[in-house]
Amino acid sequence: MEPSNDVALDIIITNVVSVFRTRCHLNLRTIGLEGTNVIYKPEVGKVLMKLRKPRITATIWSSGKIICTGATSEEEAKLGARRLARCLQKIGFKVRFSEFKVVNVLAVCSMPFQIRLIEFTKNNRPIASYEPELHPAASYRIKTLRSTIQVFSTGNITVTGPNVQTVASAVEQIYPLLFESRKTPA
Repeated sequence: MEPSNDVALDIIITNVVSVFRTRCHLNLRTIGLEGTNVIYKPEVGKVLMKLRKPRITATIWSSGKIICTGATSEEEAKLGARRLARCLQKIGFKVRFSEFKVVNVLAVCSMPFQIRLIEFTKNNRPIASYEPELHPAASYRIKTLRSTIQVFSTGNITVTGPNVQTVASAVEQIYPLLFESRKTPA
């Protein structure tokens, strides 16, 4: 049986991490006092701000660097970052939205079969590693795509990569390797 090309795998993006700069200094105490849905952490030197729509959490530093997590697409991450910059403008800062970049995408995908992890690791030795005492998944790194894939014996995989296109191509690249090591029903 060959891996058929007509198999449609649902890749569900669970988290998109993005970074942007405000190009101005931010007074964290002012944000903590006047902002909505904020948690001020002076001992760490940052403010956490949450938006409800899109549902994102932002970590704000006084330098003007902001990291946004929790979006489920690149477009949603950009919209949330722009909305966050607008919130800071309303507080009174001269914020200019710049240097927006998606830095990490986390996605999950379920294979239509279970996987023999030991066989998979032996077949793909230098790139794949499996330590059952430490983690229940085999780890597979694709250096050209800068992606890491966690393969579970149930057939579920989690993919981490720099953007959505790399995550999709990483799943396409690993599918034939997983198909070779699938468990056949007894």
